[in-house]
Amino acid sequence: MSARRPAGRTQRGIALLVVLWACTLLAILLGGYAALARTEGLQARYQFAQTRAHYAAEAGLAQAVYALQDPQPQRRWVPDGRSYELRFDDARVSVSAVDEGGKLDLDAATPESLQAFFRAAGMPAADAQRLAAAVAAWRSPPQPGLDASGLAGSAPARHAPFASIEELQQVPGMTPALYRRIAGDITIWSGRAAPDPGSASALALAAVPGMTPQQIAQILARRQRPDRAASLAVATGVTHSIRAEATLADGTRAVLRATVRLQGGRSGAQPYAVLHWQEGDGG
Repeated sequence: MSARRPAGRTQRGIALLVVLWACTLLAILLGGYAALARTEGLQARYQFAQTRAHYAAEAGLAQAVYALQDPQPQRRWVPDGRSYELRFDDARVSVSAVDEGGKLDLDAATPESLQAFFRAAGMPAADAQRLAAAVAAWRSPPQPGLDASGLAGSAPARHAPFASIEELQQVPGMTPALYRRIAGDITIWSGRAAPDPGSASALALAAVPGMTPQQIAQILARRQRPDRAASLAVATGVTHSIRAEATLADGTRAVLRATVRLQGGRSGAQPYAVLHWQEGDGG
């Protein structure tokens, strides 16, 4: 005859198991909630830091707008791409500006300037000529029987002024490598048939009619002179590309890039008009 386990002991054992399982489940839930709260806290701190860095970069951009038209010439910033270092609270901000007049205007440049520019960027002469013709055809009204490259066919073309510099990537003959090479030296906002020698980069200077390598070297050397008058000779335009990069003490970073047109001191007018705005350094 087998011994029977008392019913009370069995029930107590089952109750103990239920309690243990309940405690385990509660521990798992509490751990999950704690991890979720920690993750949300980290996200909140990251977003707060990003917001602080963003507004520090905006402050740098606003400072550049003022400094580019500072009434005191000796304090005026030079829009030739040089970097100006600022501090906003605990953020370190690096700001640079480039006069759009020193870039090659895709809508206004002559075919000769376009060809010289592409050749200076490393294209063979024949390819540069074809690409210059393609750009000129892309921005021009349509002609019967001609495509964007100026040849018979049916390749798509805008047949209107460029809406953005990024649109150049759609022109037949343009390659990703070439676009990356020239993106910083092209514009759609200067309205000039050739870049302004006073503020053009070495690459853009090659697009100026009659410019020789010796003249380019002389112009670039003259800009390195320490006297302020030579530097301020660059600041002749009203449309500039500004890049502001803010870095916090913890390494959080924000970059703003904007193309602005200075409005001067007109009564009631905004200090500048934004033509292009981009957050980050992406294309």
